[in-house]
Amino acid sequence: MLLIRPIVASDLNALKQIAIESGHGFTSLPNNETLLSGKIEKAENSFSSDASTPGDQSYLFVLEDTGTHEVVGITGIEACVGTAVPLYHYRLETINNQCASLGVNKSINTLTFCDDYAGASEVCTLFVREEYRKQKVGQLMSRVRFLFMANHPQRFSNKVIAEMRGVSDSEGNSPFWAWLEKNFFGIDFPTADYLVGIGNKGFISELMPKHPIYVSLLSKEAQAVIGQVHANTKPALRLLEKEGFQFNNYVDLFDAGPTVEIPLQDIRSIRESQSCQVQVTKTAEISKVTETAQAQQSYFICNDQVKNFRAIASTEASYEIDNNLLIISQTLATALLLKTGDYVRFLCL
Repeated sequence: MLLIRPIVASDLNALKQIAIESGHGFTSLPNNETLLSGKIEKAENSFSSDASTPGDQSYLFVLEDTGTHEVVGITGIEACVGTAVPLYHYRLETINNQCASLGVNKSINTLTFCDDYAGASEVCTLFVREEYRKQKVGQLMSRVRFLFMANHPQRFSNKVIAEMRGVSDSEGNSPFWAWLEKNFFGIDFPTADYLVGIGNKGFISELMPKHPIYVSLLSKEAQAVIGQVHANTKPALRLLEKEGFQFNNYVDLFDAGPTVEIPLQDIRSIRESQSCQVQVTKTAEISKVTETAQAQQSYFICNDQVKNFRAIASTEASYEIDNNLLIISQTLATALLLKTGDYVRFLCL
């Protein structure tokens, strides 16, 4: 059984392994034990908090194989970004120059340094170990964040963003950063990426060009990757696009990967999920209901708790529309820390 739950201190070794496997460009998981331990501590404090507004909370969820007790995936939400520490981007813009006397019209693309996303919530840190990338596990790890946000909207901003990993090679070299490194920074991409991951962002404001950059002046290789995602990130982007996230011409400073955004209430999983009470019963009784419906429906279900949040995908459930009641098996109830009468949120898969 695959169970999604909040991260805890005992998950540190698993998180270290995931940080290694995620590779260069996965800025939110630096390969640094002290920092990873700090991320876990912050997440534990966030889940334990009684937050009524979005603030400096960071929610990390892990995917656990309950058969082996192995952590095989991670996903997260930052409640409010860009306030305590700026969240810098490039804004891709177009300048239209005209010369009426010569009959010349020229459109010029520029990249402008900005921090326009201050105050937004961010979904981030989605990674599933390779052997578990099947049976829509990545989809569940993406969508679980939205079920949690639907249950606790007061903890999050009205605008939600996701920064997508840009193009880089197996050695961690970014064509976009190569141009910036040569002209402005003098440090390689893995080093810059690591510095951001450990929270050392001062060099960005000190060395980044303050005036708009003309895209046409970049190398052809750098121009080609603006707004493009890493091959390993394409599935994650497709999942977010299905949720309604859209690219609004903001890209990452280092690898030019796209940032996508959406209003919280417009997220598909939030709009389509339902909240109701549960009734715990035997698996056999659920099977009879399913046979009557002539189809076996799979559900993605979570409880409505924070610190003891649990989520799982299962066929051991049946929804009674007339009574607005979700019937679940005892096995499922135990995994989700539920009893008859408790409330859940669910999606039909």
